[in-house]
Amino acid sequence: MTVTTAPSPSPSPTPAPATTPGGPEEGTVSNLVWAILPLCIVIFTGFLAIAVPLPVLAARVHEELGFSTTMAGLVIGLQSLVTVLTRQLAGVTSDVRGPRPTVLIGLPVASLAGLAYLASAFITQTWFSLGLLLAGRVAMGFAESLFLTGAVTWGMARAGSRHTGKVIAWQGIALYAAFGLGAPFGLWLLETARFTGVAIATILLPLAGLALALLLPAANFATNGARRAPFYRVIGMIWRHGLAIALASAPFAAMAAFIALYYEAEGWTGAGLAMTAFGAGYILIRICFAHLPDRIGGMGVGALSLIAEAVGQLLLWGAPTASLALVGATLTGVGFSLMFPAMGVEAMKRVTPENRGIAIGGFIGFFDLALAITGPAAGLIAGPFGYRAVFLAGMLCCLAAFALVMAARRPKSLM
Repeated sequence: MTVTTAPSPSPSPTPAPATTPGGPEEGTVSNLVWAILPLCIVIFTGFLAIAVPLPVLAARVHEELGFSTTMAGLVIGLQSLVTVLTRQLAGVTSDVRGPRPTVLIGLPVASLAGLAYLASAFITQTWFSLGLLLAGRVAMGFAESLFLTGAVTWGMARAGSRHTGKVIAWQGIALYAAFGLGAPFGLWLLETARFTGVAIATILLPLAGLALALLLPAANFATNGARRAPFYRVIGMIWRHGLAIALASAPFAAMAAFIALYYEAEGWTGAGLAMTAFGAGYILIRICFAHLPDRIGGMGVGALSLIAEAVGQLLLWGAPTASLALVGATLTGVGFSLMFPAMGVEAMKRVTPENRGIAIGGFIGFFDLALAITGPAAGLIAGPFGYRAVFLAGMLCCLAAFALVMAARRPKSLM
């Protein structure tokens, strides 16, 4: 993988490869597992703090505090909105102050969110309690922007640019594992220790990640004295890859929201098994083929992934039985699995190292935006056309992403 950098801050710098042996682009840790694994654990603990309260917040707002389901949805969605709005700031912080300080700021902010949840548990005045929950969601959204952007950037600096795909793939496994384990853990805590136990876990989990992050040395990332590009220019270089990720993420978000209702409407059982099959296909492909985007390039991997995901959505749309729908869910997970590392590899080729933090923040922001938009959009489709139409729309999103991947084949340097 070739990354271009500006050798001087002159008005019209000439691109030059930033791959000097021993330099930051070669990686600061020789052992790849040790380079990536600690930051995977950091991401895992951080996202556990996000996932643990997620399934219980709606019950807290609606059943315990007595607010409407609309208000409960607002509390849940506020974090994603804040995350989208703060990705640029997180990227700039990572580029200017470094990825390590960005992580070290983000994780304590996540613990502050837990403190807000804990205070809410002891407040009897419902509006005040709700306000503390909203404050916690704002803090957690900002924290996610910081620690995820910083951890991905830090992992790339430790492992080297030639392992960009592996960094994204392994950290993605940590993220989804946290969501998979966090939800049942949160529900168990609610039953055994009530909402207070959930809040305490949200405080402690990021601190565990912080303790590990403090043991890791900073890694050189930016080129000293090199010019940083404005946000709009960075996004201008990676928007096709980001939009492809957003479109490829829509089937995942739609499945998470509507697969249970789809199975119920068809008179089938096993909707939970369908999501398990999606997750199994997703993780298996990442474990076995995480090296492919680095080795053969992201475009080919992305194209094949989108074909598999589109076929999976097609099967879900037309499935006459639950068994065939299960195959469709599995193929959707298989196809979605490598899209993020594949597009991430290609997007990072187009930016210089000193701009990579803001590029990562913007790139992940496309995924955040897809999650925020897909649920309401899929609901609008399902209303008049039925739940099957949601998966037809998912297939069309995959085909649109395929067209973008084909259009973005020619690499360009940022400077």
